[in-house]
Amino acid sequence: MPESVLLRGVSVLRDPHRSPEPEDVLLEGERLVALGEGAAEQGRRMGLAPRPAAGCLLAPCLVDPHSVLERPRDGVEETLDSLLRSAAAAGYGQVGLLPRAASWRDRPDRLLQHHEHPVRLHCWGGFSLDGAGRDLAPHRDLLGAGVVGLADDLVLPDPALLDRGLLLGEMGEAPLLLAPRDPSLSAGGFVREGIESIRAGWPTDPAVSELLPLRTLLTLAEVHPSRRLVPMHLSTQAGVTLLAPAVEAGHCRAATAHWWSLVRDTSLLAPADEGWTLVPSLGGPGDRQALIDALRRGVITAVAVSHEPLDAEEQGLPPDQRRPGLAGHRFVLPMLWEALVRQRGWSVSELWQALSWGPSALIGREPEQLLEGSNRWLLFDPAHRWIPRQQDPDSCLAANQPLLDQPLLGRVVGCGLAGGLRVVPERLGAGDP
Repeated sequence: MPESVLLRGVSVLRDPHRSPEPEDVLLEGERLVALGEGAAEQGRRMGLAPRPAAGCLLAPCLVDPHSVLERPRDGVEETLDSLLRSAAAAGYGQVGLLPRAASWRDRPDRLLQHHEHPVRLHCWGGFSLDGAGRDLAPHRDLLGAGVVGLADDLVLPDPALLDRGLLLGEMGEAPLLLAPRDPSLSAGGFVREGIESIRAGWPTDPAVSELLPLRTLLTLAEVHPSRRLVPMHLSTQAGVTLLAPAVEAGHCRAATAHWWSLVRDTSLLAPADEGWTLVPSLGGPGDRQALIDALRRGVITAVAVSHEPLDAEEQGLPPDQRRPGLAGHRFVLPMLWEALVRQRGWSVSELWQALSWGPSALIGREPEQLLEGSNRWLLFDPAHRWIPRQQDPDSCLAANQPLLDQPLLGRVVGCGLAGGLRVVPERLGAGDP
């Protein structure tokens, strides 16, 4: 029989319309049984001793609008099962997958449509066939098969093909997720230009590799106002400056940023650290601050995990010889809590707008909320100290996790989609033994 636990004084965030309030919480295994006075009363009837949990947060599940999984069934670097298991343990209740795969998700029969995990899986359909940017995929068929929108790879497709697809309009009002990136302008660089990247000796990627394709994307958004063009992975201060007027004018209603670009920049990494190689390239301190400000103002509307797993063999290559990308959902909430809530005074509701409700709106889903009787909840302890390891039960398979073996503050200590509380110490916040 599942263990019942009565937590006292938890900060409870129920939905987008209410601020967190201290309440008692009754959990039974994976199920949220009751909140507030109802929880206290039921706990008394069951003879439960309340466990002090002041400072902890009970909140709706997080939403990852887009990540990558190339081989869901037989991947060495990651499988669908391992991805959803680790995402659930990190508090994620929904995960969107971009079209890139060994069998590109550009036709209905190539979509992932059936899985048994309680994490809700969403697929983006390919805008172009095989992501090659030459021919249009069957947009109407993909949308009829249930994709949340259309996307291409991490390069802006040919503007003529984009214009043709937008003019045909088979996507209707579904989002079209596009990366404002032109690798031909990157000059082989993989970090943004700046003092720190020059000192580290990395080849630099000028901001123009984002600016010129972003101008094209925003021009198309203005020419086709009934379409929902969404810039993906905005990464530069100059890009934010260019995007903001388009958002104010209503030409662009959503944009995403990579979580790592909000917590790290080229001034915060040593040359040997994991996390230098991303697509788009990691920026400097000014870029990071501009992205944070844009997220708070609603210019950027959703934070993506953009999980891109590598296996141990590829991860062992030098950074300039392996595919870019980072993996791991479990780092996102602790690191953004530190960067935004602790360091910059964001409210919990503002953080959840970026990590849950904004992403839900992007993929056209109702916002996550706490409901009694449901398993769609997470419990976050901001004071929990822990050291993530590759062999942890809640770890993904990927070898390119950026913060392994480093002490972290803050952890998702339970999620209904991952079976309930991971540990129930006498006082939450104590951390790992």
